[in-house]
Amino acid sequence: MDWLPAWCAAHLGSAPVGVLFERRSISEVVGLRLADGRDVVVKARIDDGRAASCLEAQTVLAERGFPCPRPITPLVAVGALAVHAEDFLPGGEVLRGDTPDIAERYAAVFARLMAELSVVTVPPPLPNPRWSRWDHTDTGLWPVIDFLDARDQSVVPEHVTDSAERVRKRLLATDLPCVLGHADFEAQNLRWRDGEVWAVHDWDSLAWQPEAALVGAASGAFANDPPPSLVPVESSAAFLVAYQEFRGRAFTAEEQEIAWAASLWTALHNARWEVLHGDAPVSLNAVREQAAERLRRAAA
Repeated sequence: MDWLPAWCAAHLGSAPVGVLFERRSISEVVGLRLADGRDVVVKARIDDGRAASCLEAQTVLAERGFPCPRPITPLVAVGALAVHAEDFLPGGEVLRGDTPDIAERYAAVFARLMAELSVVTVPPPLPNPRWSRWDHTDTGLWPVIDFLDARDQSVVPEHVTDSAERVRKRLLATDLPCVLGHADFEAQNLRWRDGEVWAVHDWDSLAWQPEAALVGAASGAFANDPPPSLVPVESSAAFLVAYQEFRGRAFTAEEQEIAWAASLWTALHNARWEVLHGDAPVSLNAVREQAAERLRRAAA
């Protein structure tokens, strides 16, 4: 990121004098201390057409008082990258655990988040994030992810492929309307302080899918703090019940099924990832233990 000092001087009015942290995943995220004393976060990612909608939605929620970092620059193109800066929101702790009572606390935050996003109007941030992209139009079961597809697919267990086929078939059969939601609602992306949520991060991961699918995915993945896994079935059930109570609306039978189907998809993606990379079979073992029950509840 050789361009970063000049970018900060041009768009933030001050050059960086120190690095607070650096993280690299799909996006490159750098916490900086500027010469004028401000602490900021700069995010850069390949511009796949999603970034503008995600940033606009984050801006609206921050302005409405939702606990998330406030963007302080618009999206700026740097070559093939989409770059912006936002407030540094330090502090807070990760809330760990996957018990039903923890699930209810996460469900309360997700219900508030979804309610806030329901009044945000932005172009759909498509394509959806790769781990939630069961709705892709690529040939084959999985969305095209070149660096995964280049590996030996024969090592992916048959039960993972079979479960993914059943989940995707059930999800694609619904005609529920799509809404804006957070598709990476995991413990690693939230911070808590004094028992209350302090910050929700990773707004690059917004998605455009049925509400039930977004809620279901969160119900299975809310406890993820690397390595990712799948929470117990009873904890997903507690999350789904609590979410409906906080939103003041009961899901239909179809929405319940879609939620349970979506609760398994991210873990199946992660199980495939594990075997293709030779990682410890954390999600793989969880899928092996829970897939049958989740598929039953999904009518898949």
